[in-house]
Amino acid sequence: MTERLLVRGARAWLGPGRLVDEPAVLFEGSRVAYAGPAPTAPPEENEVSGPWFLMPGAVDYHVHIRLSDPKAVLRGGVTVARDLAWPADEIFPLADISQATEFDGPMVDAAGPMITAAGGYPTRAPWAPPGTGVEVRGPEEAAAAVTRIAEQDPAAIKVALNAEAGPTLTDAELVAVCQAAHGRGLRVTAHVQGSGQTERAAGSGVDELAHCPWTEHLSDDLVHGLARAMSMVSTLDIHSFGRRTLELEIAIDNLARFAAAGGRVRYGTDLGNGPIPPGIHAGEIVHLAAAGLTADDVLGALARGPLRPGAPGDLVGLIGDPFEDLSALGRVGLVIRGGRVRRADR
Repeated sequence: MTERLLVRGARAWLGPGRLVDEPAVLFEGSRVAYAGPAPTAPPEENEVSGPWFLMPGAVDYHVHIRLSDPKAVLRGGVTVARDLAWPADEIFPLADISQATEFDGPMVDAAGPMITAAGGYPTRAPWAPPGTGVEVRGPEEAAAAVTRIAEQDPAAIKVALNAEAGPTLTDAELVAVCQAAHGRGLRVTAHVQGSGQTERAAGSGVDELAHCPWTEHLSDDLVHGLARAMSMVSTLDIHSFGRRTLELEIAIDNLARFAAAGGRVRYGTDLGNGPIPPGIHAGEIVHLAAAGLTADDVLGALARGPLRPGAPGDLVGLIGDPFEDLSALGRVGLVIRGGRVRRADR
């Protein structure tokens, strides 16, 4: 028999523009069966209730999960973590294991290793174990690397365009990666760093920037072009860790103009890079607000998807209302993943 669970809260965000007072969410197995006002919810004896603000489970679109504690990540409200660079023989088996609802951590979507030039980033980076970068020489090797990674069912194909840390892919290699990935229905996400690298990514068919660019102020024309064609992962606090820095100011300015132009912003922290805490990171939220995102925008960037029948059974209960105080996103009291309670504090 399918297990059922009814959750009641004080208020809920069910999706963009959908705020509900005195909400209820019913789970049947690992899926949502109902989400809306409590008075019209189907009856269910197995109930959890509290003064929480309910929202969908959070997604961190840029993590390195092996550099953190999966259990703490889940307890902090992140029910899906997209890992953007780790050796294939370690990260893809972990991603497979994480699909089970019994896994004590978030569901891990893995990109596997990032494709880079010979001697390019992250092959010499101290944080990256051998195999985190796949070095290619020429368009044929670049396309072949995509083919090998694609066999592991990756979340995306990641490329390195870090001109400040070594050589980068040639334009022909970058185009070959994008064409091979798109031919397999995969999106390409890029680490861009250094003058002109964002423009190269845009011109080659890259679908997403894995970091908001921070090494140069992008032109308005380029920002508007990015907003039409790409999404952008925030990762703003890696330039701050609580301080105001030039890199942070540049990144916030770029992200603000991108969002104002209608670009899709995705919440991401680059967890594993410095003292980023596991779970929903209040510091990242502060920077998103500084870039002009409203509470509705922030939840849209953060949430796995709307809470509605058939949706994945992931839910977070906040202690506080983010529409009154965005810092409430850092106060998690309830976590449900796959229809099962993982944390319940009041």
